[in-house]
Amino acid sequence: MTGPSLEAPLTINWAINNSCNFACRHCYSRVDTHDELDRETLFTALEKVARAGVFSVNFGGGEPLLRRDLLEVARFASGTGLRLSMNSNGWFIDGETAAALREAGFTRVGISIDSHLPEVHDRFRGVAGSHGRAVAALGHLAAAGIATSVSTVICRINHTAIDELVAFARVHGAGQLNFHNFKCSGLGLAHKDELDLSPAEWQEFYRGALAAREREKGLDISLDDPIIALLGARDTGSLVKGSVCGKLSLNIKANGDITPCGFIPVVIGSIVRDDLRQVWRDSPVLEKMRNKKATGKCSGCSKYEECLGGCSARALALTGDLNSPDPHCWA
Repeated sequence: MTGPSLEAPLTINWAINNSCNFACRHCYSRVDTHDELDRETLFTALEKVARAGVFSVNFGGGEPLLRRDLLEVARFASGTGLRLSMNSNGWFIDGETAAALREAGFTRVGISIDSHLPEVHDRFRGVAGSHGRAVAALGHLAAAGIATSVSTVICRINHTAIDELVAFARVHGAGQLNFHNFKCSGLGLAHKDELDLSPAEWQEFYRGALAAREREKGLDISLDDPIIALLGARDTGSLVKGSVCGKLSLNIKANGDITPCGFIPVVIGSIVRDDLRQVWRDSPVLEKMRNKKATGKCSGCSKYEECLGGCSARALALTGDLNSPDPHCWA
């Protein structure tokens, strides 16, 4: 078995709750009905993560701010030396909350905004007024001294609005714009035919997004999709080829289950019961993801060594095999 080059993941994406006040069309976690860890168990798990050598934790959910002890959890986590960030829909972030998040140790908060047009975003997220609250949250966070990013799930509602989304992020002071590829997990799979793009449309989108990234100064445009390697590019923040999942990062669910990423519902351990470094080192699922083999149309492709078959989560969701070619690939 080929082991990882790191002794532990650099970052953990941690869904600390499942509850949410939104009804997003693409949500991967709406189908998760597991219990959430109580605070003391969560503290013990965070200590375990810090001792394993993890650098940062990104809290998600659900909507993390619906967890009433979030600030206490954050203070404890930052006290262990972990660097903290969070993804939020922005609904609950006013000036007072933003200041409290800063005091609790959060250095960056990503706000989910899927369109520059309020009515499009609100319809997609299922809550009237959500766009206005998200925009206000960006301002409150910046005023509190927290770095902000705009997280946008690219799909049918926004894939032709690259320039508008870039301008929107700049106007509202975000330091980063994350273009997340549509994953086909959870409700995303149920609404795939309505929301997903064709491979040719993905190619056109990424050409435009890469051009925008090239010309933008002062705004970090992040593209977290391995298939941009087909256009001779890669995510500027990535230290590895192909997907970062299982190589640089892991996901922990609200009940403590460990999965390779939030979009791959394959449990490889428990942060409550298992040793994180041992899971990271010995998991057969992670070994397979780190040592993918070209199959199908990937065999003989000149870009395979760069993209390594694309997104494993999409391949699993649509073919049942982590190792299959990414269904979004246009090659």
